[in-house]
Amino acid sequence: MKQIYLIRTHFTILLLLTAYCALPAQSVLLNREAKIYKVLYFNPEVFPDIEEIKEPTYSAFFSALSDHLSTSKSSKLLRVDYDIPYEDSEKNMIAEFCENNNAQYAVVPKVKYFKVGFGKYVFSNQVIVSMKVYNAEGDLLAETSYDTYKKNGRLLGSAENSIKIGTDGALKNINKILRKKYRLTVDATTQFEMFPEENFSYN
Repeated sequence: MKQIYLIRTHFTILLLLTAYCALPAQSVLLNREAKIYKVLYFNPEVFPDIEEIKEPTYSAFFSALSDHLSTSKSSKLLRVDYDIPYEDSEKNMIAEFCENNNAQYAVVPKVKYFKVGFGKYVFSNQVIVSMKVYNAEGDLLAETSYDTYKKNGRLLGSAENSIKIGTDGALKNINKILRKKYRLTVDATTQFEMFPEENFSYN
């Protein structure tokens, strides 16, 4: 009887150890499968609301995103050709877009130009690029703005270059906010690599 008891005991311990050792392997597998996150980017709201400057702004904004997020191994950029108001973003609409595109996050951006002098189309080449990041349920996770004039003090250069610098700066800020805010979560390290810090060179 003692021998049978010992055999059963050893068999039970073996099963427990096998299950315990299998858990990390399963966890690593799941992490690898869940490493790529889809992030929706809506068209940036453009201020002032002048139709002629929207397309060039969209082009410069998404060009900057593509340049710096194309090398990311943990996120996939999905552009949505749809305008969502920056200040009055609808939670249900964002959640619906995420569900339809199988996305884990959504970003609502805004590009603000500074009007100088007189005339309808007289603008400074400096901009403020703002971003709001939402989860798949439409809940706001983080918000930031990057003022190219205050951060860099550059008076020369094109507005297109300012948008690129502002986009880089806003993404870097968002990355820091998300990491700090959710650093205690299990997958924070990989989950918030959707804005890879190593791709940024602007302060």
